Amino acid sequence: MHRVGSTGNTSGLSRPRKEKRLTYVLNAADDTKHCAGINCLAVLKSPTSSESDYLFTGSRDGTLKRWQLTKDAATCSATFESHVDWVNDAVLIGGSTLVSCSSDTTLKAWNCLSDGKCTRTLRQHSDYVLCLASAGKNSNFVASGGLGGEVFIWDVDAALAPVSKSNDALGDECPNGINGTAGSLSVNSLRTISSSNNITVHPSQQQGYAPIVAKGHKESVYALAMNDSGNLLVSGGTEKVVRVWDPRTGSKTMKLRGHKDNVRALLLDSTGRLWDLGQQRCVHSYAVHTDSVWALASTPTFSHVYSGGRDLSLYLTDLVTRESILLCTKEHPILQLAMDDESIWVATTDSSVHRWPAEGRIPQKVFQRGGSFLAGSLSFSRARASLEGSTPVPVYKEPAFSIRGTPAIVQHEILNNRRHVLTKDTGGCVKLWDITRGVVLEDFGEVSFDEKKEEVFEMVSIPAWFTADARLGSLSIHLDTPQCFSAEMYSVDLDIDANAEDDKVNLGRETIKSLLSHWLVKRKRRTGSQASANGDIQTVKDISARIVNHSRMDVDGSADNDSGVYPPLEFSKNSPPSIITEGSHGGPWRKNITDFSGTEDEKDFPWWVLDCVLNNRLPPRENSKCSFFLHPCEGSTVQIHTQGKLSAPRILRIHKVVNFVLEKLVLDKPLEGIAADGTSAPGLAIVSLQNPAAGDASARPTVRPWLRLKPSIEILCNNQVLSPDMSLATVRTYIWKKPEDLALHYRVVQGVRNIEYGEGKSITFSIENKTGWTNCKVCATSITEQLSINFASGCTALLSKQQPFVVKHFFASSALAQPYGYG
Repeated sequence: MHRVGSTGNTSGLSRPRKEKRLTYVLNAADDTKHCAGINCLAVLKSPTSSESDYLFTGSRDGTLKRWQLTKDAATCSATFESHVDWVNDAVLIGGSTLVSCSSDTTLKAWNCLSDGKCTRTLRQHSDYVLCLASAGKNSNFVASGGLGGEVFIWDVDAALAPVSKSNDALGDECPNGINGTAGSLSVNSLRTISSSNNITVHPSQQQGYAPIVAKGHKESVYALAMNDSGNLLVSGGTEKVVRVWDPRTGSKTMKLRGHKDNVRALLLDSTGRLWDLGQQRCVHSYAVHTDSVWALASTPTFSHVYSGGRDLSLYLTDLVTRESILLCTKEHPILQLAMDDESIWVATTDSSVHRWPAEGRIPQKVFQRGGSFLAGSLSFSRARASLEGSTPVPVYKEPAFSIRGTPAIVQHEILNNRRHVLTKDTGGCVKLWDITRGVVLEDFGEVSFDEKKEEVFEMVSIPAWFTADARLGSLSIHLDTPQCFSAEMYSVDLDIDANAEDDKVNLGRETIKSLLSHWLVKRKRRTGSQASANGDIQTVKDISARIVNHSRMDVDGSADNDSGVYPPLEFSKNSPPSIITEGSHGGPWRKNITDFSGTEDEKDFPWWVLDCVLNNRLPPRENSKCSFFLHPCEGSTVQIHTQGKLSAPRILRIHKVVNFVLEKLVLDKPLEGIAADGTSAPGLAIVSLQNPAAGDASARPTVRPWLRLKPSIEILCNNQVLSPDMSLATVRTYIWKKPEDLALHYRVVQGVRNIEYGEGKSITFSIENKTGWTNCKVCATSITEQLSINFASGCTALLSKQQPFVVKHFFASSALAQPYGYG
């Protein structure tokens, strides 16, 4: 399974073999909703009727949320963001502490009534932590189990108690002392991760709190349960047995056999019913479901049990009479249940949570509706067969109330421009994302993903500078060095008007600077380095608006640092992304980019990220050049001299190659008949067009006369005429398609030419030149409007559709023609 945070050897002075990864998660516009399946539920009842109850939900999107409940509404009052992978379970203890576990191998304790503040991160497990169990809300004991086969029993009071720095050894403090063990991570240093996420690093220590270890499982642990008195713990998993422990010592007291498949859910009452613990045998077996049972909940008296699972069904079973009834059916597998007085909350693999009527205090009322049946003791396959033709009718058709989530992304495709990603969610909607801004460019609705992918295809070639996944229900963009610095674009292609046309922009660098722009501002504000003479501080908006004058392509460590962000590459302030990364100490952490306070330790970031944003320095990268040969087309009478193989940036446009050929033709080896006064050689079609709005570049006094004479050039590859907008990399990928160096050919074009100018405007010229330029006829065969044409003689004529006229010389406006390879 994919892990979000990368790890590496950070001991010693040598650089790790694999550098830490920087990941950012693109959040939905409505951050009060979950965007992936709900794995866990916990209900906190208020002590008085005047106060609100709360529902806590933990999601596969890596966050927990607190919902303030009223009779017919639920309001998200806090988001708990610190885990970097799925939140798998959560329990309430001590009245105000929420403990969660995650696939990131950690447990986290939260002040559940605060604004989402994590009080401690506990690291002990070596693999995903899947389940928790507590001895009731008034106890401080929590057990945890996971894929590593480990079971730990934590005294949360002791784990969260402040300890001196000389005795810290076991976990991460949020934000004060540290408790917990580093587990599989080296304990070179300890760090803080919290939702408010003040991240601090502490020296390594030798002593501290350690949890009780319950040894015995040889395989994964999927389920735990603890009785209210805290003297009985049961666990189950892939070994198909239930183990019973004394949580006070971690000693195993017995092993219960009887299940034929993985144990996925457990419930205990005060007596340990349904199993005879004295004789270590199963007393009752209830075959209700036709597929795996993943969730259990009971009434307060433990007389009735609610069960749900993979068969999408929620059943209520009377444990005494063995009578069962189908309460409802869902569209998604049921993952967890939570009782709430007369109702029951149901969590599924969908991002929404539903509350269904349950008659929790008097469950017998449900059976009075009819439709019940006796639960058997059959296997799934036999249960399915027994239900054929007699499928139970659910008691309830619709939930009493729903907390809606955002559809999770289930399919994505990185487009060739390496800035846009096409996604499809569980609702069938297809969207186009700009990952350098974190926004949806277009919502196409419910359309075919494959057809839309073909429709938005662009024949461009840009290096793969990032990877992406949708494990958390939203797009996670992963940046690894040095690959993330391999893609460049010209500033003009990014609509950065203030920069010169030839300035290059490194997409990876600008994305990282945009992600950390808020942190940089807060950091400089704290140090006072950005204070103005009157004491004002430069805001994020001010810094983002500032454009660097020098080229950003090759900046060494001595260059002045630039913390500005190009507006076209600035992340949305309405839905800012969250960062997931890992520094030289501790484990991975997650934080929204707008929540940085500036107090975060630099050691919590990868060194290469800091080198980029603080020193404006990039790591060594692979060669970004493209080698090619440039030859005249066969039979061409015009040739230029090149010194063997040429080399240019991969992003170089073909129109630059055209200009190179023109410069060689006009400057290095002037054509016969071209004189300094601007006259032209016979047989060459020198076509140009004056766009009145662009001005006449040929009339500028600084332009030498011979620079105005530019023949029309075409560049070919594999006998295919190349578009002037193509880059060398695109030509090599889609036209050349060979491992050898690229081979390009050029030729001078005569006769009919088509020139586009402005949006939706074009003109086609045919040039008749039988006896030189004298009495040459220029005829516009297709024109959308009248255009002003300037001639060498200084006169001006209006060119209209199908209106031939005789000219002696016809010159170019480079402002119009050059972008299309004609000047």
